[in-house]
Amino acid sequence: MKQQDAPISPLRQRMIEDMTMRKLREDTQRDYIRAVKKLEHFLAKPLTAATREDMRRFQLHLIDCKTSPVTLNATVSGVRFLYQVTLDKQAVVRPLSRVPLPRKLPIVLTVEEVTRLIDVASPKYQAAFSIAYGAGLRISEVVNLKSSDIDSQRMCIHVEQGKGRKDRYALLSPVLLAKLRDWWRYGKAQHLLLNGGWLFPGQNPVNHLSDRTLSYACRMAAKEAGIEKRVTMHLLRHSFATHLLEQRVDIRVIQVLLGHSKLETTTVYTHVATDLLRQVISPLDAVK
Repeated sequence: MKQQDAPISPLRQRMIEDMTMRKLREDTQRDYIRAVKKLEHFLAKPLTAATREDMRRFQLHLIDCKTSPVTLNATVSGVRFLYQVTLDKQAVVRPLSRVPLPRKLPIVLTVEEVTRLIDVASPKYQAAFSIAYGAGLRISEVVNLKSSDIDSQRMCIHVEQGKGRKDRYALLSPVLLAKLRDWWRYGKAQHLLLNGGWLFPGQNPVNHLSDRTLSYACRMAAKEAGIEKRVTMHLLRHSFATHLLEQRVDIRVIQVLLGHSKLETTTVYTHVATDLLRQVISPLDAVK
């Protein structure tokens, strides 16, 4: 006999409705529910009976468990939503506080490494890697592209509902367009592409390629290319921004191409653009 799913509590159902009303992304909703489950397990009493002291003890418990800053902040956000929005008990979560995240500089690939990565891949993944590096797209933006998003007349790529639910136009260079056309011809000849369908379809062309499959293909290509760095699709995006900066492209233009809301997010690439550093003359060189 098939086991039935456990019924959803009225409180969780109301929280889901509150998140749906605010159009929170599905992954955000899952993270918030997971955070509330952690709290519920810690409290061992009804969530509605929690106190400010309970919240203080809960955050200390997370720290004692060596919870990473990213996970801790995500947990705090989820619990805050429950009490501030669903339960309307803002005072209860006042002791909870987000923690600063360590700012690490992104690793970037050299142009030669990018070339090797693309060259060892199959036509489909050559095009996917090229668009991540050549246009600076996020992995979710790559897999969600449709053939109609490639505008060869205006030489741009329409990114529909990227991060933050924002549309934007990305760079389409002649070389990238040629690689996409190579993939298009190959995919059509192999009956892999549907008319008006996904640019990068999955095994079933009705569905787009998954993030996980593309990430795996990227790791395998890096291994075959003999690249020792930990290569991800996001690393191609980092490399796109860094190489543009080294070509002296205005950082505000790079901000727009990447779809960053704040310039501060883009300025991190000024710390990894080593070609710019080599062009600076040290004041020590003037010392005789």
